Amino acid sequence: MNEAILSIMNLSKHFIGLKAVDSLSFSVLDGQIKAIIGPNGAGKTTLFNVISGIFPATDGSMHFLGRNISGLKPHKVARLGISRTFQSIQLFENMSVLENAMIGTHIKTRTGFICAAFMLPGIRKDERKARTIAMDMLNLVGIDKQSSMAAGSLPFGHRRKLEIARALATQPKLLMLDEPASGLNINETEEFGGLIKKIRSLGITILLVEHDMSLVMSISDEVLVIDHGSKIAEGKPQKVQKDKHVIEVYLGAEETSSTEAQ
Repeated sequence: MNEAILSIMNLSKHFIGLKAVDSLSFSVLDGQIKAIIGPNGAGKTTLFNVISGIFPATDGSMHFLGRNISGLKPHKVARLGISRTFQSIQLFENMSVLENAMIGTHIKTRTGFICAAFMLPGIRKDERKARTIAMDMLNLVGIDKQSSMAAGSLPFGHRRKLEIARALATQPKLLMLDEPASGLNINETEEFGGLIKKIRSLGITILLVEHDMSLVMSISDEVLVIDHGSKIAEGKPQKVQKDKHVIEVYLGAEETSSTEAQ
């Protein structure tokens, strides 16, 4: 049985008058695709922000590969092997597709992004390495032929792929995807499901937040359901799908609307 790569214990994140994450505990096993679902405002993106170091936790602990990552800054979390994408795509639109992907590599190169920007000594070897890694990731997600284009000129689905390529360029052990299928059509969503499985086949563990239930149920090994920052269910997709509490919380509004329409 695979060991936990990420362990979350009694994690809380409180804002003034709001418990966005409330005493949440769960783990992600090495090599797993785990989905986090829940209604809008459930605390899913806040949870990602805490894990990746953007927000400090109010309470609780987080361990990645046995190391306590609570309180670490985002760049340190990334260097340890956790990378992520965002619900709202964040690209440098005037830079090329390749340059955007290369930014991810500079987290782990010796010279770093600032040195690269100013062409400081020692950059050439790292730059060749960064270019190779970035091109490999663009090839993996299927947009290597667009490498010289401006990122801002890419169609929406390819912009999603570029953000994933940039995250992969950090060479993560854990990839966190925040609503990767948001804004995609049915065919693009199915394609992304295949891409996520392909990434997992490379030995990268996946933790994703997603609203598209067909995608979640088709690719996930486990599903965690949260509401108001608290866990309400966790387990295999088929089990969670039939959970009465999940149906009440996650599908209640839809069922109520259907009943009122009759």
